Amino acid sequence: MRSAIVLLLLFAAWTLTVPASAASVAVAPSNPEMKAIFDADQSERQADKVNWEAVAAADKVRRARTATLLSQGALYSGDDYLEAAFVFQHGDSANDYLLAHILATVAVNKGNKDGVWIASATLDRYLMKIGQKQILGTQYITPQFIDPKASGSWTQEPYDRALISDALRKELAVPPQAEQAEELKKMIDRRR
Repeated sequence: MRSAIVLLLLFAAWTLTVPASAASVAVAPSNPEMKAIFDADQSERQADKVNWEAVAAADKVRRARTATLLSQGALYSGDDYLEAAFVFQHGDSANDYLLAHILATVAVNKGNKDGVWIASATLDRYLMKIGQKQILGTQYITPQFIDPKASGSWTQEPYDRALISDALRKELAVPPQAEQAEELKKMIDRRR
């Protein structure tokens, strides 16, 4: 009897240390429609010559369908939420980026570690869209992102480099500032 109680207490303690998401990852099926939406979102961006107007129109349709799946409770797995986060990250409004951030957070909660980076990127994108400085350095933009009439080269500005340490960036799957500076220089050099 005593060993049964000890085993029961050990099992109870173990269940408290295992995140709820660990169990849901093993049993939660992915939605094949969400996967198809995500695949289309990604493939259009990897063409040799991208027609950005056509992509923007298709993105709007993909966001609408993903929103429907979300409202119907038809996203189940960490993969589903990660894919939905990417779809909304390709939106055009602050609410799209904020929703993408929330979806990425859910993906991580459901055990999808790939959601950490997209959660970081969507936070930066949201902050920039509402006129604030990005804090992690995930967004490389041209001035036209902020003002369509502007001109200029690639930048990460506005960027508050002091708020987040490189050690914390590492935890959030974001490269350190020195690597970001190297990437920015490569982007600028390619554009010349």
